[in-house]
Amino acid sequence: MKKLLLLILVALSGRGEAQSRKTLVDTLADYFKELKTATFQHQDLWKKDLYGPVLLVDPLTRMVFANTRDATGQLKINDKLFSGTFPQEKNIANTSVNWNGTDWAMVILPLPLNKEARINLLAHELFHRSQPSLGFKLSMPDNNHLDQKNGRIYLRLELEALKKALQSASATERRAHTRDALIFRKYRYQLFPGADSLENSLELNEGLAEYSGLVLSSRTIKNASDHLVNSINDFFKNPTYVRSFAYQTIPAYGFLLSKNKPLWNRDISTATNLSSYFIGAFNFSIPTDVEKNVQIISNFYDGDQIAAEENTREDNHNKQVADYKQKFLELPHLEIPFEQMNISYDPGNIVALEDKGSVYPNLRISDKWGILTVTNGALVSAGWEKVSVSLPVNIDSTKINGDGWTLLLNPGYKVLNKNDGNYLLSKE
Repeated sequence: MKKLLLLILVALSGRGEAQSRKTLVDTLADYFKELKTATFQHQDLWKKDLYGPVLLVDPLTRMVFANTRDATGQLKINDKLFSGTFPQEKNIANTSVNWNGTDWAMVILPLPLNKEARINLLAHELFHRSQPSLGFKLSMPDNNHLDQKNGRIYLRLELEALKKALQSASATERRAHTRDALIFRKYRYQLFPGADSLENSLELNEGLAEYSGLVLSSRTIKNASDHLVNSINDFFKNPTYVRSFAYQTIPAYGFLLSKNKPLWNRDISTATNLSSYFIGAFNFSIPTDVEKNVQIISNFYDGDQIAAEENTREDNHNKQVADYKQKFLELPHLEIPFEQMNISYDPGNIVALEDKGSVYPNLRISDKWGILTVTNGALVSAGWEKVSVSLPVNIDSTKINGDGWTLLLNPGYKVLNKNDGNYLLSKE
């Protein structure tokens, strides 16, 4: 056990420096203490102390460190912490998970060195762990309109307006920029009917979680504002916005509103339309002719430059979409139905294929049939019924390979060659 922990230390340090087992345990124990202090200090945020079981997982060794024992007693006491090994068939991600009879907030090691960033991350996942008890559903809908040119343009304009609001010293300017942000948002919803519901679902999930992390991090007003602006700038570098935009919008609106209404989040329920709520909470009047106002205010936020960048991006994106459609829909491929799917992926590089679903360049799926690891793209259907990968190259009873993917099969499943040239994973 000591030898294994020493190997883990080297992997987690990121510097190749050997540290003692005691140093690692003490450091992680201190992180848990600071998190517990933060949740206690901010328990008024949700009328609940969010502190609970936390699982820190090293993705290289699958070694776990926890702040409490699991319900089945498989984790062993290790000085000040509990430790064990996370099973191979389970996916590792920053998420909430039920494992060994316990509901955990799971976070991937190493943790950020910056204390505020570390607490922000951990508190975000603690919110997800408490989400059901707070009355919020776990919902992760695709917002594929944000992979289209106009969806991206008016999201970027909204966020540029929020950046200016965050950086404004004057309350009058701050209100004006915040109002402009909501005008861009309303216009986006006019262009994409139904988008308001899709975005709202993800914002109630990831947006509220990230806002909770922001509050519990206890940054100063200046540091919080700088953090939100830097986060938006980093977000713009993502290849796609469909799953990650809510990390930016709700924390920014919430932070701006908290200056006058600190506990605004307590007003929110699963029935809340967040756009309408913020318009009312800020006491804004949104003009009827939203399009006309958008044309007037866009250039205050580099609208021409954003449009030009998105026109260029659209040309490249259309080619990528055409290539993916051919690869996963037109050419022979393997379809794998979901039974009891668990998935981990990068939310920042998803490519939407209209109503066909989304391509995930990198993902790992575990299910009753086994484990699928993808490094060169897979199409998850719009209804989350199946995943499609390229044509199998090597097939045997337990391991199947293709271009950038590997499927490890459990007993009782096999791959069938269908009459149309496609393959299908089926029970024997």
